[in-house]
Amino acid sequence: MRAQRYEAVGAPVRLVEVAAPACPDDGVVIAVRATGVCRSDWHAWRGHDPVPLPQIPGHEFAGVIAAVGPRVRGFAVGDRVTVPFVLGCGACDWCTSGRAQVCPDQRQPGFTDPGSFAEQVAVPRADFNLVRLPDAVDFVTAASLGCRYATAFHALTAQAALRAGEWVAVFGCGGLGLSTVQIAVALGARVLAVDTAPAALSRAASLGAEVTLATSDPTAVVEATGGGAHVGVDALGSAATASASVRSLRRRGRHLQVGLMVGAAADAALPWGLVVGP
Repeated sequence: MRAQRYEAVGAPVRLVEVAAPACPDDGVVIAVRATGVCRSDWHAWRGHDPVPLPQIPGHEFAGVIAAVGPRVRGFAVGDRVTVPFVLGCGACDWCTSGRAQVCPDQRQPGFTDPGSFAEQVAVPRADFNLVRLPDAVDFVTAASLGCRYATAFHALTAQAALRAGEWVAVFGCGGLGLSTVQIAVALGARVLAVDTAPAALSRAASLGAEVTLATSDPTAVVEATGGGAHVGVDALGSAATASASVRSLRRRGRHLQVGLMVGAAADAALPWGLVVGP
C-alpha cells in the first residue's frame, strides 16, 4: 500500500510503498477514507515526542473496515468507523472506569504504531476502541472528532465543569483552539479568543466568539470579561500563553492546559501566588 513516512527526526515525509498491515486477532484493518493533520504529528516528527522510526504519522482518521480479527465480536467488514487517538486496553481499572486516555497499556496510531497517513491502518482491541459512524456523519467530519474535538470537549466538561453563561478565554486559535471555541459556545458559554493571526480571530468570531483580541495581555482579558474569565484555556502550549491564561482568571477561575508544553516550556513556571491564592 502507499503511505506517507519519515525515516528520521525532521526528515522529509515521503510517499512510499509499504506492506499492508496485518490484522490483529482482537482488531481490524481500516481502509482510510479521511485523515487529519494534528500539531501532535508535528511534535513527533520534530522529536519532541519520541516515536519508533521510521514512522507513518496520523491519528485522526475515519474509514471502512477492510478486515476483522477472529476475536472481534461487534464489528464487520464494511462498517464505517472512527477511533479515539488513544486506544485503551479495555481491561484495566482506567479503561473500565471510562478513562482510557490514561491507560498504562495504551496504543496510539502514528506514535506507538503506524498511523493513518496510509491507505490502511491496523487498530487493535477493536470491540473496545472502535466508534461506529452514523450515516449522517461523513468521513472528513469524523476524522476531526477523535483528537481536537474530543480533547476540547473533555477539557471543558470533565475537567473545567463549564457552565452556561461563564466566560472562557481561549489562547491560541489553531485546530484545538477553534474546537474549544465552538464547543464552549455550544455549551452556552461566552467566549473570548486570543491569537496574533487576523484570519484565526476572524474564524473564531465566525464560530461564536464574542470578543477577539490580538494580545494576550491579561489586563485586556480581565477588562473585556468584566473581572476575568471563569475558564482560561492555553490551546497553544507556551510559557507565555499558560501564564497569561492564569493571570486572566477571576477568583476561583480554572486554568486548562491543553496545548502541549515541550522543549524549554516543559518546565515553565506559573504565577503560583495566583494559583494557590484566590
